[in-house]
Amino acid sequence: MNGGYRVPYDARTALRKLEAGSADSEAWDELWQELHHQGDVGEASYAAVPHLVRIHRQKGALDWNTYAMVATIELARDTESNPKVPAWLEIEYEASIAELAQLGLAELPNVDNKETVRGILAVVALWKGARTYGRLLIEFSEDEIVELETEAFGEAG
Repeated sequence: MNGGYRVPYDARTALRKLEAGSADSEAWDELWQELHHQGDVGEASYAAVPHLVRIHRQKGALDWNTYAMVATIELARDTESNPKVPAWLEIEYEASIAELAQLGLAELPNVDNKETVRGILAVVALWKGARTYGRLLIEFSEDEIVELETEAFGEAG
């Protein structure tokens, strides 16, 4: 299966590292690099989503990467040049997004990091079909949104 660079990518090694907790930073760096590239994703990107959600659930630790990665991959589906989620994966893929959104809602009261809040809210928005809100949350920083608000309404408040 292809990753974000449109070449074959096997995410299993990075996912195993993530699952083991042995090299989380290294694993996330690789996954961010390989599963999404300048808006491009591939079948390997979609196939990684259920595993990312399973690992997140099993670890029981808040990690903004999971939410941001899943939201980024899901939003990339809107680009015509990206492949569709393979038919054999559709049900599990959609169920994983729903599960991550529900995990996020349960975790939200314990979140003290704005990046994690943004990621959780983006996944919840996508799960509920509010793709524009999900895109704003994932693709724009708080400063960029404040700037947009200021341009639209005058002084931000």
